[in-house]
Amino acid sequence: MKTPLAEELGLEVPIFAFSKAPAVVAAVSRAGGMGVLGAVAYTVDQLREALDWIDAHVDGKPYGVDVVMPAKYEGSGSGEIDPKALEAMITPRHRAFIEDLLARYEVPPLPAGQNEWHHLLAWTEQTTRPQVDLALQRPIKLLANALGPPPKDIVDRAHQRGIKVAALTGSVEHALKHIQNGVDILVAQGTEAGGHCGEIATMVLVPEVVDAVGSTPVLAAGGIGCGRQVAAALALGAQGAWTGSIWLTVAESDVVPLLKDKLFKARSSDTVRSRALTGKPARQLKTAWSEAWDDPKNPGALPMPLQFMATADATSRIFHYADQSGSRARELLTSPVGQIVGRMNEERTVHDVMDQIVKELRETVARMARL
Repeated sequence: MKTPLAEELGLEVPIFAFSKAPAVVAAVSRAGGMGVLGAVAYTVDQLREALDWIDAHVDGKPYGVDVVMPAKYEGSGSGEIDPKALEAMITPRHRAFIEDLLARYEVPPLPAGQNEWHHLLAWTEQTTRPQVDLALQRPIKLLANALGPPPKDIVDRAHQRGIKVAALTGSVEHALKHIQNGVDILVAQGTEAGGHCGEIATMVLVPEVVDAVGSTPVLAAGGIGCGRQVAAALALGAQGAWTGSIWLTVAESDVVPLLKDKLFKARSSDTVRSRALTGKPARQLKTAWSEAWDDPKNPGALPMPLQFMATADATSRIFHYADQSGSRARELLTSPVGQIVGRMNEERTVHDVMDQIVKELRETVARMARL
């Protein structure tokens, strides 16, 4: 089941899988799709280790890297970012709100020396460029930007190395801006998707983008987790499907068991598009954390990257105490996830998920051909 884009990239099936777990990325690529490593949560040293592992376990199959280089964020366009200046922009009211929320859910401070989160990570162009420099030295076939048009010089550098560049888009207007910057592949991501997303549904967005961008290949994203949905994406004019949420609960995922359990129990209606995680609208599991930030009585989310900086310590504390008695941190525990979560009811291996998707895709195409 190949499309022109899949053939060009050396894929057996037109399925792209975003995951921050190297084991998932390698397994999807070995199964004939393209695993794409989400790099935002990695320091450069951690990313180097992750790419080393993928290179050793992907059996020479194609894979990609996804980075976050937002077009707009607090401090963009003002030269080199000063983390201390950004820290000073987090208001006392926000700091007090976070501490009060953690206290209400009995989440104490972390033990000394156990804060694992770097406050900025790779949420700005300045902090992401070292990741890109590293990724472009590897045998990747795809570099994707998850938020905004990738800078033109990055696109040019990727092309010089024979690497295709993809960018996620939630509207036709954004898609056309990507093309102006030289992007090769557009990922039309509907509002059903986990993480940063717009307001237009996948079924509406994909054909709009396909019709607007001419010969530029489009991948459909948002709410895709089975073969029938991949077939629908192809019917809408896409050359493949970009998947993400369904890999959170596979056996190879690095998601902690307690959070996996929450995802298994969630329904499709148990997600919310909120600014609670990063300051930009992102679909996530609806929990006491998102409800508190979305409550109009509270101060509201800060702009990117301040929201992540303000909540990094809180996130570490929530994960640390979520499975410990005497704390209600579990109620705050959340994750970016799309509406497909209602189908994610049991743990399976990447191989089993891919096998089922491909089998159902072929059966669906054959059934449609008989109509």
